[in-house]
Amino acid sequence: MNYSTLKKTVALSFASLMVAGLANAQSDSTKTTATTTSSETTTAKVFGGLGQYRKFSIGINGGATSQSLATGGSTDFQNKKISLGYGISFKEQLAHSFALQLDLNGGKIKGENPVSAAGTYRDTYVSYDTKFWQASLSAVVNVATIDFIRRKNAVNFYFKAGGGLAFYDPTITRNDGTSTFTGHFKNNGTDGTHYVKELVIPVGAGVKFRLSDVVALDLGYTQNYVDGDNLDGFKRAYPTKDHYSYAYAGLDFTLGSKSKPVLEWVNPVAMMYDELYDAALRQEVEALKGRVANVETAVNDLKKDSDGDGVADQFDKCPGTAAGSVVDGSGCVIVFPKDTVAAPVATAYSNIQFEFDSSVLRTSSYPVLDATSADLRSSGAAVEVDGFASSEGTAAHNLSLSKDRANSVKTYLVNSGVDAKKVKVKGYGETNPIADNSTEEGRVLNRRVQFKKK
Repeated sequence: MNYSTLKKTVALSFASLMVAGLANAQSDSTKTTATTTSSETTTAKVFGGLGQYRKFSIGINGGATSQSLATGGSTDFQNKKISLGYGISFKEQLAHSFALQLDLNGGKIKGENPVSAAGTYRDTYVSYDTKFWQASLSAVVNVATIDFIRRKNAVNFYFKAGGGLAFYDPTITRNDGTSTFTGHFKNNGTDGTHYVKELVIPVGAGVKFRLSDVVALDLGYTQNYVDGDNLDGFKRAYPTKDHYSYAYAGLDFTLGSKSKPVLEWVNPVAMMYDELYDAALRQEVEALKGRVANVETAVNDLKKDSDGDGVADQFDKCPGTAAGSVVDGSGCVIVFPKDTVAAPVATAYSNIQFEFDSSVLRTSSYPVLDATSADLRSSGAAVEVDGFASSEGTAAHNLSLSKDRANSVKTYLVNSGVDAKKVKVKGYGETNPIADNSTEEGRVLNRRVQFKKK
């Protein structure tokens, strides 16, 4: 086989398909937009599997055979003679743009030499007439299968290539008018058959027009490369091998239920559009939007604070708090004991109160501390200073805070003249409360230092 010729064949096929595709695109652009608004839809899904489509078809065709190829190549007989060819095909579409096709072809191939140049083989062998049968399996690729304008493709350009087996029986006519069957010479006449069997590689291209969902018009051209040099009945010593071409027209008939779309003609882009706008899917999307809206409303309700006290309405047990009020976690106003600027009577050894999470002495506590200091200095008695805390925070923190409060009181007493050895300090943390820690009023009373006179 001449592989350089095969390369030229493939290149020419691709070039022809590109030109045809551009021509088809140009013609599409001039058509009215009525076809773009077709309401025809399908229930098939792009990734729903082959079972939802019609994928099998059978075709019949007829046309002309020739010893010459569109891409060129040498032949043993100089002049081509057009003859008749015919065939039947069986195809399975495996994807929108790919199929496997079995072709069964038959017919005749003819050629002749001009009567000239006496003494050459061309003067001896005037013409040949070869009867052939061929079976081949090819891969078919639709190279222009997607039409973004229409919902359903109307024209498909394709390229195909494969391999098979050719059976042929050549007859040569000599210059004396006699005809000789020469096909059997391959086996030296020992098997008694005229048919030669050789491998063949068909390479072709074509265009298909959808006439209906069942019928399509198929126009194609195939170049067949035979693995032998005796297709014309004359085996010369050339390095090339024989070949022939087949140009045909035919009809393809799709098989299967009419309720299913034809895989070869559906437009995947339109199908994906239908999936996106599926009624059930849109209902699910709307339902999801509703759930998202409910969540957003709930979040806004959580953040709503009508009285601006920093506590959301659903947790606010005291709505309508006046602006600027200090509130607790329930949104209720915290009432702090007010410092007494000038207490008429300061009772020694009274409890000393502290602010939240603080060990700093209030100025209102000084009169009590001064009275306590005076009594300790005059009596020479000793005293135990016990610190306490409310229940906020961890136990360890509150224990440390209670000791700091007791030490603050001791420091004041020592600085006022009390002997340090007479003052003993203890911290009890949040234990031994004197009021309810579940209310702010009770927690205020528990933030204290007590005295035990000894």
